[in-house]
Amino acid sequence: MSSKGSHRESLCPEMQKHSEEMVRKMGRNDPCWCGSGKKYKACHAAFDDKLKKYKLQGALVPQHEILKTPEQIEKIKESCKINIAILDEVGRQIREGMPTSEIDDIVARMTKEAGAIAAPLNYEGYPYSVCTSVNEQVCHGFPSKDVILKSGDIVNVDCSTILNGFFSDSSRMFCIGEVSEEKKKLVETVREAVYEGLKQVKPWGHLGDMGQAVHDYCYERGYTIVREIGGHGVGLEFHEDPWVSYHSRKGTEMLLVPGMIFTIEPMVNLGREEIVTDEANGWEVSTKDGKPSAQWEIMVLVTEDGNEVLCW
Repeated sequence: MSSKGSHRESLCPEMQKHSEEMVRKMGRNDPCWCGSGKKYKACHAAFDDKLKKYKLQGALVPQHEILKTPEQIEKIKESCKINIAILDEVGRQIREGMPTSEIDDIVARMTKEAGAIAAPLNYEGYPYSVCTSVNEQVCHGFPSKDVILKSGDIVNVDCSTILNGFFSDSSRMFCIGEVSEEKKKLVETVREAVYEGLKQVKPWGHLGDMGQAVHDYCYERGYTIVREIGGHGVGLEFHEDPWVSYHSRKGTEMLLVPGMIFTIEPMVNLGREEIVTDEANGWEVSTKDGKPSAQWEIMVLVTEDGNEVLCW
């Protein structure tokens, strides 16, 4: 599920200050801040020194609170397994003539059977277990008995799961029946763009490296990308830092370091990039010009030597 708001709004100066002060006070023989049980000098001291050097060079470095430990990553992966299985099942069942409320029923049932919680349900007042965004809907579409999938539709199903307090998040596009070549190409291009961006997710690179790769891939093919809504950090909370833009430039945005987890989920429009939000419910976002939009979402971990896709 996407994150609304600007990059500047998403960063928390108080958390950053607290993290830096904690490191300053930490002795080299103290237990490391990461919870490994090792002495700081044998664990993250060199890592923190490297972060300090990047910060002195003007880089935006992540606070410790958003870096996941190996133990946390394993628990997040368990949540991801459920999220993937749910979207696999939606893929098996989705069809022409299906009301989108039935997708919500599948997600709610499978989530409960797995002993998990649907993260969107009641999140800031969102009333369903999943988002189903059809055709010109960009994101946060409400499942409904009145929205019947018909041949020619494209639909994004955005699923997010909480298992034992750990979060996963991904979405997929589905083409219903006989879809126009124009829509098919849009759907395929967005998926390709996500994986072009993924190639740029490397430790000690920048989030903007990924953002520009996604941006250029889509715009070179005649599409536009929504500015106001983007990806986000995830794992310990539903939405964490960093906020992820696809209008960023190479060498800018947050430094990518091992332990970071975030989503890549560009919302790509066939027409113009402008969007409108439904005034009645305050959630459903659509293209202003009424042309189709598509989105794929993956959840990626920055590793010591590259990246790992955790959820898709």
